[in-house]
Amino acid sequence: MELLSVNVGRPKALEYTPVPTNTGIDKRPVQGPVRVAAPGAKGVGGSGLAGDTICSLRHHGGDDQAVYAYAREDLDAWERTLDRPLTPGVFGENLTTSGVDVSGAKIGERWRVGPDLLLEVTSARIPCRKFQEHLGEKAWMKRFTQQGAPGAYLRVIEPGEIRAGDTIEVVHRPEHGITVSLYFRAVTTEQELLPRLLDAGEALHPEATERAHTYLAKYAQHTGH
Repeated sequence: MELLSVNVGRPKALEYTPVPTNTGIDKRPVQGPVRVAAPGAKGVGGSGLAGDTICSLRHHGGDDQAVYAYAREDLDAWERTLDRPLTPGVFGENLTTSGVDVSGAKIGERWRVGPDLLLEVTSARIPCRKFQEHLGEKAWMKRFTQQGAPGAYLRVIEPGEIRAGDTIEVVHRPEHGITVSLYFRAVTTEQELLPRLLDAGEALHPEATERAHTYLAKYAQHTGH
Protein backbone atom coordinates (compact mmCIF):
# COMPACT_ATOMS: atom_id res chain seq x y z
CA MET A 1 0.00 0.00 0.00
CA GLU A 2 1.45 3.30 -1.09
CA LEU A 3 0.91 7.04 -1.04
CA LEU A 4 0.96 8.00 -4.71
CA SER A 5 0.52 11.73 -4.26
CA VAL A 6 0.24 14.43 -1.61
CA ASN A 7 -2.08 17.20 -2.78
CA VAL A 8 -2.75 20.71 -1.49
CA GLY A 9 -5.01 23.46 -2.78
CA ARG A 10 -5.07 27.20 -3.28
CA PRO A 11 -8.28 29.28 -3.37
CA LYS A 12 -10.21 28.96 -6.62
CA ALA A 13 -13.19 31.11 -7.57
CA LEU A 14 -16.45 29.35 -8.40
CA GLU A 15 -19.29 31.35 -9.88
CA TYR A 16 -22.74 29.87 -9.51
CA THR A 17 -26.04 30.80 -7.93
CA PRO A 18 -26.64 32.14 -5.33
CA VAL A 19 -23.30 33.99 -5.00
CA PRO A 20 -19.74 33.57 -6.27
CA THR A 21 -17.49 31.89 -3.75
CA ASN A 22 -13.99 30.55 -3.25
CA THR A 23 -13.05 26.94 -2.69
CA GLY A 24 -9.91 25.03 -1.85
CA ILE A 25 -11.11 21.85 -3.58
CA ASP A 26 -8.69 22.24 -6.49
CA LYS A 27 -5.80 20.21 -5.00
CA ARG A 28 -2.52 19.72 -6.86
CA PRO A 29 0.36 17.29 -6.20
CA VAL A 30 3.38 18.71 -4.43
CA GLN A 31 6.96 17.50 -4.31
CA GLY A 32 8.97 17.01 -1.16
CA PRO A 33 7.82 16.54 2.42
CA VAL A 34 4.55 18.00 3.73
CA ARG A 35 3.93 18.45 7.43
CA VAL A 36 0.64 17.02 8.71
CA ALA A 37 -0.76 17.87 12.14
CA ALA A 38 -4.10 18.32 13.90
CA PRO A 39 -5.42 21.73 12.76
CA GLY A 40 -7.79 22.51 15.65
CA ALA A 41 -11.54 22.36 16.15
CA LYS A 42 -13.92 22.63 13.21
CA GLY A 43 -14.84 26.20 12.51
CA VAL A 44 -11.41 27.34 13.66
CA GLY A 45 -8.91 24.85 12.26
CA GLY A 46 -8.58 24.20 8.55
CA SER A 47 -6.61 21.47 6.81
CA GLY A 48 -4.18 19.20 8.55
CA LEU A 49 -1.66 19.65 5.72
CA ALA A 50 0.74 22.55 5.71
CA GLY A 51 0.10 24.80 2.71
CA ASP A 52 -3.41 23.48 2.06
CA THR A 53 -6.36 25.87 1.89
CA ILE A 54 -9.81 25.38 3.43
CA CYS A 55 -12.12 28.23 2.44
CA SER A 56 -15.29 27.16 4.25
CA LEU A 57 -14.32 26.37 7.82
CA ARG A 58 -17.99 25.91 8.72
CA HIS A 59 -18.31 22.80 6.56
CA HIS A 60 -14.77 21.54 6.04
CA GLY A 61 -11.55 20.97 7.93
CA GLY A 62 -10.97 20.72 11.65
CA ASP A 63 -9.52 17.90 13.70
CA ASP A 64 -12.07 15.29 12.63
CA GLN A 65 -11.71 16.10 8.91
CA ALA A 66 -8.04 17.01 8.90
CA VAL A 67 -7.10 14.83 5.92
CA TYR A 68 -9.11 13.50 2.96
CA ALA A 69 -7.96 10.33 1.18
CA TYR A 70 -9.15 8.84 -2.10
CA ALA A 71 -8.06 5.69 -3.87
CA ARG A 72 -6.40 5.84 -7.29
CA GLU A 73 -8.35 2.70 -8.16
CA ASP A 74 -11.63 4.60 -7.68
CA LEU A 75 -10.34 7.52 -9.73
CA ASP A 76 -9.49 5.04 -12.50
CA ALA A 77 -13.05 3.69 -12.40
CA TRP A 78 -14.42 7.22 -12.71
CA GLU A 79 -12.07 7.88 -15.62
CA ARG A 80 -13.70 5.03 -17.52
CA THR A 81 -17.20 6.20 -16.61
CA LEU A 82 -16.62 9.88 -17.39
CA ASP A 83 -14.28 9.24 -20.34
CA ARG A 84 -11.83 11.88 -19.18
CA PRO A 85 -8.49 11.90 -17.35
CA LEU A 86 -8.59 12.51 -13.60
CA THR A 87 -5.34 13.72 -12.09
CA PRO A 88 -4.38 13.18 -8.44
CA GLY A 89 -6.16 15.70 -6.22
CA VAL A 90 -8.98 16.41 -8.68
CA PHE A 91 -11.58 15.12 -6.21
CA GLY A 92 -10.15 17.42 -3.56
CA GLU A 93 -8.25 14.63 -1.87
CA ASN A 94 -5.09 15.35 0.08
CA LEU A 95 -3.84 11.78 -0.23
CA THR A 96 -4.15 9.75 -3.42
CA THR A 97 -3.51 6.15 -2.44
CA SER A 98 -2.67 2.88 -4.17
CA GLY A 99 -3.60 -0.55 -2.84
CA VAL A 100 -5.81 0.81 -0.05
CA ASP A 101 -9.55 0.05 0.09
CA VAL A 102 -10.30 3.56 1.30
CA SER A 103 -14.10 3.37 1.18
CA GLY A 104 -13.94 -0.10 2.71
CA ALA A 105 -11.87 1.15 5.65
CA LYS A 106 -13.51 0.94 9.06
CA ILE A 107 -14.27 3.93 11.23
CA GLY A 108 -11.46 3.98 13.80
CA GLU A 109 -9.03 2.21 11.49
CA ARG A 110 -5.52 3.61 11.89
CA TRP A 111 -2.97 4.14 9.14
CA ARG A 112 0.76 4.70 9.52
CA VAL A 113 1.85 6.86 6.58
CA GLY A 114 5.59 7.16 6.22
CA PRO A 115 7.69 6.75 9.36
CA ASP A 116 5.86 9.12 11.70
CA LEU A 117 2.32 10.13 10.69
CA LEU A 118 -0.54 8.20 12.29
CA LEU A 119 -4.08 8.81 11.01
CA GLU A 120 -7.48 7.52 12.13
CA VAL A 121 -10.51 7.12 9.85
CA THR A 122 -13.50 9.16 11.06
CA SER A 123 -16.08 9.53 8.30
CA ALA A 124 -16.97 9.64 4.62
CA ARG A 125 -16.84 12.57 2.25
CA ILE A 126 -20.30 13.95 1.38
CA PRO A 127 -20.55 15.59 -2.08
CA CYS A 128 -21.52 19.25 -2.32
CA ARG A 129 -22.31 21.79 -5.03
CA LYS A 130 -18.74 23.09 -5.00
CA PHE A 131 -17.55 19.59 -5.89
CA GLN A 132 -20.03 19.47 -8.78
CA GLU A 133 -19.09 22.93 -10.03
CA HIS A 134 -15.39 22.12 -9.78
CA LEU A 135 -15.71 18.99 -11.93
CA GLY A 136 -18.25 20.46 -14.33
CA GLU A 137 -20.28 17.25 -14.50
CA LYS A 138 -24.08 17.38 -14.62
CA ALA A 139 -25.95 15.75 -11.73
CA TRP A 140 -22.57 14.97 -10.20
CA MET A 141 -23.71 14.88 -6.58
CA LYS A 142 -26.34 12.26 -7.43
CA ARG A 143 -23.91 10.18 -9.51
CA PHE A 144 -21.19 10.31 -6.87
CA THR A 145 -23.68 9.25 -4.21
CA GLN A 146 -24.96 6.34 -6.30
CA GLN A 147 -21.41 5.10 -6.89
CA GLY A 148 -20.86 4.68 -3.16
CA ALA A 149 -17.09 5.21 -3.17
CA PRO A 150 -16.80 8.45 -1.19
CA GLY A 151 -13.27 8.27 0.15
CA ALA A 152 -12.40 8.84 3.80
CA TYR A 153 -11.76 11.68 6.19
CA LEU A 154 -9.12 11.08 8.85
CA ARG A 155 -7.94 12.75 12.04
CA VAL A 156 -4.28 13.09 13.05
CA ILE A 157 -3.27 10.94 16.01
CA GLU A 158 0.49 11.49 15.68
CA PRO A 159 1.83 14.30 13.45
CA GLY A 160 4.56 13.81 10.91
CA GLU A 161 5.94 14.60 7.48
CA ILE A 162 4.86 12.66 4.40
CA ARG A 163 5.73 12.59 0.73
CA ALA A 164 4.76 10.74 -2.43
CA GLY A 165 6.08 7.18 -2.37
CA ASP A 166 5.64 6.67 1.38
CA THR A 167 4.21 3.36 2.48
CA ILE A 168 0.79 3.11 4.09
CA GLU A 169 0.29 0.46 6.75
CA VAL A 170 -2.97 -0.38 8.49
CA VAL A 171 -1.80 -0.74 12.09
CA HIS A 172 -5.23 -1.10 13.70
CA ARG A 173 -8.55 -2.33 12.29
CA PRO A 174 -11.54 -2.41 14.67
CA GLU A 175 -13.71 -5.49 15.03
CA HIS A 176 -16.99 -3.68 14.30
CA GLY A 177 -18.37 -3.61 10.76
CA ILE A 178 -18.85 0.12 10.31
CA THR A 179 -17.05 0.99 7.10
CA VAL A 180 -16.71 4.34 5.39
CA SER A 181 -19.11 3.10 2.72
CA LEU A 182 -21.76 2.14 5.29
CA TYR A 183 -21.30 5.50 7.00
CA PHE A 184 -21.86 7.20 3.65
CA ARG A 185 -25.09 5.31 3.01
CA ALA A 186 -26.33 6.09 6.51
CA VAL A 187 -25.93 9.84 6.17
CA THR A 188 -27.17 10.06 2.57
CA THR A 189 -29.67 7.53 1.23
CA GLU A 190 -30.32 5.04 4.05
CA GLN A 191 -30.82 6.96 7.27
CA GLU A 192 -32.28 3.91 8.98
CA LEU A 193 -28.64 2.78 9.23
CA LEU A 194 -27.68 5.75 11.43
CA PRO A 195 -28.01 3.90 14.77
CA ARG A 196 -25.55 1.26 13.56
CA LEU A 197 -22.85 3.91 13.30
CA LEU A 198 -22.73 4.11 17.09
CA ASP A 199 -20.98 0.74 17.08
CA ALA A 200 -17.86 2.63 16.00
CA GLY A 201 -17.71 4.30 19.42
CA GLU A 202 -15.53 7.34 20.12
CA ALA A 203 -13.75 7.11 16.77
CA LEU A 204 -16.95 8.15 14.99
CA HIS A 205 -17.14 11.74 13.76
CA PRO A 206 -19.00 13.71 16.49
CA GLU A 207 -21.51 15.08 13.99
CA ALA A 208 -22.48 11.54 12.97
CA THR A 209 -22.83 10.54 16.62
CA GLU A 210 -25.22 13.44 17.12
CA ARG A 211 -27.23 12.53 14.02
CA ALA A 212 -27.55 8.93 15.15
CA HIS A 213 -28.82 9.93 18.58
CA THR A 214 -31.25 12.42 17.03
CA TYR A 215 -32.59 9.67 14.76
CA LEU A 216 -33.05 7.34 17.72
CA ALA A 217 -34.87 10.03 19.70
CA LYS A 218 -37.26 10.77 16.84
CA TYR A 219 -37.86 7.04 16.34
CA ALA A 220 -38.65 6.59 20.01
CA GLN A 221 -41.03 9.54 19.95
CA HIS A 222 -42.78 8.21 16.87
CA THR A 223 -43.20 4.66 18.18
CA GLY A 224 -43.78 5.53 21.81
CA HIS A 225 -40.81 3.46 22.97
